[in-house]
Amino acid sequence: MRLTFNDTETAFAYKTNGELKSARFLFGTMNYSWFAALGVRITPFLMKTGLPIHGIIRATIFKQFVGGESLEQTAVVAKKLGEYGVQVILDYGVEAKEGEENFDHARDVFIQVIEYAATQPNIPFISVKVTGIARFGLLETLNSAPRLRSGIHDNEVEAVEWKKVWGRMYDICEKAAQKNIGVLIDAEESWIQDPIDRLSVEMMEIFNRGEKCIVYNTIQLYRHDRLNFLKMYHNIAQQRGFILGIKIVRGAYMEKERERAALMGYPSPIQQDKSFTDGDFNTAVKFCIDNIKDIATIIATHNEYSNLKAAELLNEKGIAHNHPHIHFSQLYGMSDNITFNLAKNGYSVSKYLPFGPIRDVIPYLMRRAQENSSINGQTSREVLLIKSELKRRAKAAKVKK
Repeated sequence: MRLTFNDTETAFAYKTNGELKSARFLFGTMNYSWFAALGVRITPFLMKTGLPIHGIIRATIFKQFVGGESLEQTAVVAKKLGEYGVQVILDYGVEAKEGEENFDHARDVFIQVIEYAATQPNIPFISVKVTGIARFGLLETLNSAPRLRSGIHDNEVEAVEWKKVWGRMYDICEKAAQKNIGVLIDAEESWIQDPIDRLSVEMMEIFNRGEKCIVYNTIQLYRHDRLNFLKMYHNIAQQRGFILGIKIVRGAYMEKERERAALMGYPSPIQQDKSFTDGDFNTAVKFCIDNIKDIATIIATHNEYSNLKAAELLNEKGIAHNHPHIHFSQLYGMSDNITFNLAKNGYSVSKYLPFGPIRDVIPYLMRRAQENSSINGQTSREVLLIKSELKRRAKAAKVKK
C-alpha cells in the first residue's frame, strides 16, 4: 500500500504556520501531566468566578478540539475539512442535564442537528448520548434489573419513564432516517450500558433495513466482554434481518470503571492490560470487515497500527476504500496524520467534531486534556509531527528563495 501516516505535508495542509505553532505549544503543555491535572481542576472553578479567561480558552484548547459555539461556526470548520475529503461527525458537546424538560430539549437539539447535517455535503453522521435524553438513575436501575423478556424493570413508574426515553430516541432516529443521516449512539459506563445496548438493537431493527444503516451502537474494547458481545449482536442482527451498525473504540471510562469495581467489590470489567484491549480491538475490526455485507463499521481510533491493519484488510479482500459499510474516524484536533492521509488515499474518514457554548463544553475539553496527558506517547507524537512539518515548510521556503 502507498498509505503512510508520516506524510506531514498532507496531514497539516489545512493549517497555517501560526496554527501549527499554537497546537505545538498546547500539546507540549499537555505533555506535563501535572500541569494538565492542575488545569483540569482549576479551569471549571475559574470559569464560575467570572474572571476573563474565556478568551484564553477560546484561543487555545477550545479552538484545537471544538468546531465552534454554534452550528454556523461549525460550518466553517466542516467546509475546510471537506476541501480535503474529510467528513464530519457532529456532536452537540453539552453535558447532560437531568429533568424531563431538559431531556425533551436535548431531543429537539439532536433533531435540529440532523436537519442541519442534511443540508451539508460532508456531514453523514451525528453523535448522541443516551444520558442526554434519559435519567442516569433510571439507566442504572434498568441495568441491574432482572433480565425480563422486555428488558425493562417491572416497576410501573419506571416503565412509563423508559417509554418516554424510547420515544425520544425513536423521534431522533426517525428524523435521521428521513434525512439519511447516521446516528452514532455513544457507549457509556458499564453500569448503565445494558439498557443502552437494548435500545440500540431496537432502533436498528426498525431503521437498519435493506442495505441502509442509520443507527450505530458503540462498543468499548477495553471491556473484556465486548468481543463476545459483538458476535452475539451480529447473530441477533442476522436472525432479525437488519444491518448491524457498530462504532469500534478502545474506550473512555477505564479509571472510573476500575475504581468503582474496587470500591463495590465486583470483578473489574476492564481488560488485564492494554495488549488485551489492542488484541480485541483488532480482532473486532477483522470480524466486522469479514462480515461487511451485514455489518456497517466505524473504526474510531488514534492508533496508527489499527488503522493501517484495517486498510490492509480492505486491500487484501478487494473491498473499495469508500465502501458504504466501512468508515474511519478520529477526534478533531488530534491525529491529523491519520485522518488526512486516509482521505488522500480514498478512504471514507471523518473528524468527530463537537460544538456548543464554551462554558457548556468545558467538561468535554477537560476530558480531552486528561486523555492526552494520560495516553502514553500521544502528545509527544503530536508534537513530533508538528515540528517535522514546520521544519519541512521552512526548508521548502528556503529552496523557493
